[in-house]
Amino acid sequence: MRRPYLPVRFPVDPYVLALLGTVGLAALLPARGPAASVAEGASTGAVALLFFLYGARLSTREALDGLRHWRLHLTVLACTFVLFPVLGLAARGLVPALLTPPLYSGLLFLCLVPSTIQSSIAFTSIARGNVPAAICAGSFSSRAGIVLTPLLAAGLLGGGTGGFSPDSLLKIVVQLLLPFLLGQALRRWVGGFLVRNKRVLGYVDRGSILLVVYTAFSAGMAAGIWRQVSAPRLGALLAVEAVLLAVMLLVSWYGAKRLGFGRADRIAIQFAGSKKSLAAGLPMASVLFGPHASLAVLPLMLFHQMQLMVCAVLARHRAAETEPSEAGVEAAADAATEAGAEAGARAGAELPAGHVVEVSPGVQHPARRAR
Repeated sequence: MRRPYLPVRFPVDPYVLALLGTVGLAALLPARGPAASVAEGASTGAVALLFFLYGARLSTREALDGLRHWRLHLTVLACTFVLFPVLGLAARGLVPALLTPPLYSGLLFLCLVPSTIQSSIAFTSIARGNVPAAICAGSFSSRAGIVLTPLLAAGLLGGGTGGFSPDSLLKIVVQLLLPFLLGQALRRWVGGFLVRNKRVLGYVDRGSILLVVYTAFSAGMAAGIWRQVSAPRLGALLAVEAVLLAVMLLVSWYGAKRLGFGRADRIAIQFAGSKKSLAAGLPMASVLFGPHASLAVLPLMLFHQMQLMVCAVLARHRAAETEPSEAGVEAAADAATEAGAEAGARAGAELPAGHVVEVSPGVQHPARRAR
């Protein structure tokens, strides 16, 4: 029997609310003078700590185990690090009619950020997709982004678009890659501790990112960020991001079908290939853009909340799509079983006593056999 379809409430990520609250705090009480220097130093240390923890948590064995589904992972990586950047470069034509150069730099940076892990898994599960594949695909994208995102930014973000320079490349090595490699080197000794204290360290991760956001938007307030972005520009940015998300959802879904993937794999590809990670993007933006980071992360923050709302509705829709067909097949199986039983009963009534009649139970749906 089909379950009633319940309306979906648009999810508001509590962490996004915390980020917005941090932006509000930076607007009301920005760090200035000596406090700004302290905040910047703390932010630099927080980013280095984040990437050290990323490296210390990375399990090489888990990565190798996931390679068995390499076609799916390559498809997600192509969506994340090839198709997204191509669309970002195409959006260059919207400057200056719709987007200012700083907002375009933030939009292009958004297209270079790796995929999410948690929300991709959650939506794939709701939509009844291939959850293990979503776990591996999201993990691969996140790990590849540690290297690919800075390299793509070095190649695509010129000095005139967002403040990216050779000095930023040195910062990438010092603040991102070296801590990550140090974490990998020390994983043998600290990995167990990190696993046992995963929940506590999760607060460290999120607290570090909030510090990065506060520092970036404090610098933005000093530079007059809100005088640079008008309401019409924000509306245009939201419209461009809505089109970007729609294109990626459609291409990842129908493109995976053309590549021969089954429905469960297509669901995993759609949700993992259309997402962008706020947690990974914010600390990278602080290193890549420096004092311009406040405008650079604005498109990513807006896109993050948009993808949550849209994909929540889409995941329930994908789940509902499977219910009528399954219900119809099961009803047909029940009818076949009942018809076979009635035929057997009639045949048994016409045969001599003691004669045994074999009754075929009918063909069952694979989902029913699994149950």
